[in-house]
Amino acid sequence: MNRKTLVLPAVIGLVAPVVAACGGTDGGSGSDNAIVVGTTDRFTATKDAPAPLDPAYAYDVGTWNILRQTVQTLMIQPKGDGDPVPEAAESCGFTDTGNERYACRLREGLKFSNGDPVTAKDVKFSIDRALAIKADSGVFALLSTIDTVETKGDREVVFHLKTADATFPFKLSTPVAGIVNPDDYDKDKLRDGFDVDGSGPYTLHAVTKDDEIVKAEFTENPHYKGTLKVNNDKVDMVSYTDADAMGTALDKGDIDVMTRSMSPEQIQKLSNASADSDVDLVELAGLEIRYLAFNTDAPLVKTKAVRRAVAQLVNRSELVSKVYGSQAEPLYSLVPASITGHSNSFFNKYGDPSAAKAKSLLEKANISTPVKLTLNYTTDHYGPATKQEFELLEKQLNAGGLFDVTIKGTPWDSFVPAERKGEYEVWGMGWFPDFPDADNFLAPFLDKDNFLKSPYSDSEIINTLIPESRREADRIAASSSLTDIQDIVADDVPILPLWQGKQYVAARDDVTGTAYVLNSSSTLQLWELGRGVSS
Repeated sequence: MNRKTLVLPAVIGLVAPVVAACGGTDGGSGSDNAIVVGTTDRFTATKDAPAPLDPAYAYDVGTWNILRQTVQTLMIQPKGDGDPVPEAAESCGFTDTGNERYACRLREGLKFSNGDPVTAKDVKFSIDRALAIKADSGVFALLSTIDTVETKGDREVVFHLKTADATFPFKLSTPVAGIVNPDDYDKDKLRDGFDVDGSGPYTLHAVTKDDEIVKAEFTENPHYKGTLKVNNDKVDMVSYTDADAMGTALDKGDIDVMTRSMSPEQIQKLSNASADSDVDLVELAGLEIRYLAFNTDAPLVKTKAVRRAVAQLVNRSELVSKVYGSQAEPLYSLVPASITGHSNSFFNKYGDPSAAKAKSLLEKANISTPVKLTLNYTTDHYGPATKQEFELLEKQLNAGGLFDVTIKGTPWDSFVPAERKGEYEVWGMGWFPDFPDADNFLAPFLDKDNFLKSPYSDSEIINTLIPESRREADRIAASSSLTDIQDIVADDVPILPLWQGKQYVAARDDVTGTAYVLNSSSTLQLWELGRGVSS
């Protein structure tokens, strides 16, 4: 391991990592000596998505990373890993043995960034609003187990659930449960544009051009009251068109920190850098997954045998080794290998790639070959290696003559609306978990109101297995139900998991806190960053 690369274990909270700095450097070109963070995430307001930063709408890792800095939630995922802890609340917990009633008490003296008090009524307003608007992003489904929200005075909130949900504390840590001011947000309409107001550790000023954020300026919120220690006064997050432009900015000193998405080549280069380099590469455990999704109503993939044949042909090991190297691992389930409840269901069913088995599947279903398919991917959301990944998938599927596959790339701001309208037969996506539990790698794809707008529906999964798994506060005890879900997915193949990846951050060596700037769910924790030579 290169001495300039810090590798953090999965249980990050159990270590106190240190990077040896090799001399101070000038900070990035942020305003007021702000720490400058680069990203390739794009933040665009369009006709199809005019309110990208509204907590009742936002549902991708980039927009959530803005909201997590600005909008406070009752609970928060702790530094490292573990169960969520109170944030805007001073205490929260189930008040019954059946995990169907959850009560929180707000911290005393909470205020929005404009100085208005935060009350229990604001919490109820925010939750009820997200459920009522029911945005087409599907993010409201995270709150789908809520029946009613009750307030008792200014500081007590009680959530009455439709059914037992041991994962509910995690859901209260997600931005869709963020507390917003009724004076700034209509109860039945999304807030267009890029304004965000909350009670989180920062306020936001968005610098925009052509309906897109080019720089998000985060300034410490003087009214913030919560569990977080904010180690800086200001952070600027700059959006770049691609990884190369972001890397050039780091080389020139225009930014201090480089986050997602770096290219595999950049990561390898930084990993092999000499010991006197003034840039440190931090490798962190990650739970990002990539997968192919199928529109099971589309004529070409409606037949299960076609989807199974694709599953039988895809060579995950080759995909990872040729495109991502040591930065990813093959994945044989929607649930990553490090999460309790994981099962290698796809490997158990299909084994190693086999053209003969794929041919047999198609022949038994009387499917004429070659089957013509278009694999769709986004060109600018998951990093520059996505195109190479899909070129290799195309080659794998076409190799034996069973398929005639073409690939098509589309920018993210057009890709998402097309996917939600059902215009794609097969498309590639990534998933950064809302919280680190197996439920969040299954229910968002398979439950009612799934975020993919997939027509696929399995009554046993929806009516029996997901509810069963949520009744178990001990997640190991939920493994049987979770395994059954994964086995059904492997049999029906509405989704085909491909790989799970690691996370990387590159930073100039006078920036501290980089070991904790991302948690395992890829959440940016900008409050961890500071200046000063590590020791």
